[in-house]
Amino acid sequence: MPEKKIILLYNPKSVFYDMPLALLAIGSMVNKEKYNVKIIDGRIEKDVKNIIAAYGKEIVCLGVTVLTGNPIKDAKEITDYTKSKFPHIVTIWGGWHPSLFPEQILKDCPSVDITVQGQGEITFTELIEAIENKKKLSEIKGISFRNSTNGNIIKNEAREMTAMDSLPMVDYNLIDVESYFKLKKNRQFDYISSVGCYFRCTFCADPFVFKRKWSAISSKRVADELAYWYDKFKFTDINFQDETFFTYPDRIVEMANLFMEKKLKSSWAATMRADQGNRMSNEEFKICVKSGLRRLLIGVESGSQSMMDWLMKDIKIEQVYLCAERCKEHGIAVIFPFIVGFPNETDESVESSINMIHMLNKMYHKFNTPIFYFKPYPGSKITEDIVTSNNYKLPKTTEEWEHFDYIGSSGPWVNKKKYVFFERYKFYLKAGYKKTFPMLKPIQWVARQRCEKKYFKFPVEKVLFELFTNKQKLS
Repeated sequence: MPEKKIILLYNPKSVFYDMPLALLAIGSMVNKEKYNVKIIDGRIEKDVKNIIAAYGKEIVCLGVTVLTGNPIKDAKEITDYTKSKFPHIVTIWGGWHPSLFPEQILKDCPSVDITVQGQGEITFTELIEAIENKKKLSEIKGISFRNSTNGNIIKNEAREMTAMDSLPMVDYNLIDVESYFKLKKNRQFDYISSVGCYFRCTFCADPFVFKRKWSAISSKRVADELAYWYDKFKFTDINFQDETFFTYPDRIVEMANLFMEKKLKSSWAATMRADQGNRMSNEEFKICVKSGLRRLLIGVESGSQSMMDWLMKDIKIEQVYLCAERCKEHGIAVIFPFIVGFPNETDESVESSINMIHMLNKMYHKFNTPIFYFKPYPGSKITEDIVTSNNYKLPKTTEEWEHFDYIGSSGPWVNKKKYVFFERYKFYLKAGYKKTFPMLKPIQWVARQRCEKKYFKFPVEKVLFELFTNKQKLS
């Protein structure tokens, strides 16, 4: 029997250790009787190029999932190497950045042959068939590519969202799951039960990529699959990577009951909108907690209702507080992300966010309020508006996008004074309102006083802390 050909999938280096769910999804679609799927993760493997060289001539294609920012650099390096070493290999980029800039990548990166937009499962299987049987790429929806005759870039018709229940179970045997547990320092299993989002937030790229559509795996199937993988991997926590996990609370409550029925002894964490939480009863919260719910992520973004309305969040400040009260009552930890530095944001709006952040931290020690600086992320309505009005220019090339840092640094509308204030505020919030050792109670008291008075000059405590700890760099 002839040796199977190889479908090679690569996950670029980054500071996040989530399992490569996008690559697992497309790899699980491949015909295992004809091909061997090999997933290489740049965060785990030390010598990626030698691994690729060893597979060499048997590789049919290289698929790379690419996020905006620093991961582009590694994706480009590995793709360049693969193409130079084995020119016959077809190179395919998918993920968020190629969904937003399908043609720019092909213009800037000669080593990339094809980019995939949106969901990639069906698209990828059709691509493999086309590559192997030399079929026309023009017939495949959801891709962009170069015309082999004149080199012109062609963008095909978009692919409609594929129903999640029509796709096969993701095969986690394609990766060494234990390696990810080790990296996370936690037996946390990553899983996605739905894709897309119905909502219209103007700072988010989801409406652009998924056209405000949403699809999910049935609650019974989710429970069956997780029970299957639990028997194999004995994880202790599930991290649901859905954009809006609680879109239909009835589905989640049914799922929670099935977790208990199947004796799934694992905690779990997920995303929730404040309006979704408000539609849930106290009893439904209890069921979720009983099944293992330990933490929620509830996006707030601003403490100003007028700013929330401008962002088209479609939630009310009162809904956030009601959710917070319920989560405190049930012992649920919550991450409430905030964003400051929106274009034309007023001082009053910023002050409202500061007050709300402080209030949430005082409510419960299991509440966390990370503060980010707005960056004009491609695909969002705000970005489209400020670019159209010529007030802001996005990076013009793929190489420039490598240096786009949407987490660590201040945004274009955050001056130095505001940046220093918030960096100090973030430190003192954490020092003041999280559980700590008895010997550190005096420092906690000082931190709380600083937060109450919003006085962060001469931050001696922060300077000393940073002298004796290593700050992780984000990409």
